[in-house]
Amino acid sequence: MGSVPDPVDALILDLLEWLGTGLRPYDEVMEGWRTSCPRLPVWEEANAKGFVTRLREPGQPPQISVSPAGADHLRRHRSTIPV
Repeated sequence: MGSVPDPVDALILDLLEWLGTGLRPYDEVMEGWRTSCPRLPVWEEANAKGFVTRLREPGQPPQISVSPAGADHLRRHRSTIPV
């Protein structure tokens, strides 16, 4: 009998795919991906695994992007996505 896939892992891939190759404002990312549900810690897990990067420019709001590790993870698990 095969193992049941972890829904958080699939959602992390969705998050990385949604972020794409550009930058997204931190507030936009938090609005869409932060959760208080302990069973679906998508943003928290992606952040803890080093799959996302927060960029800060003086006088600008923080921006979020996919880290090199996140891009590699996405390529390995969703090979049809160009990142």
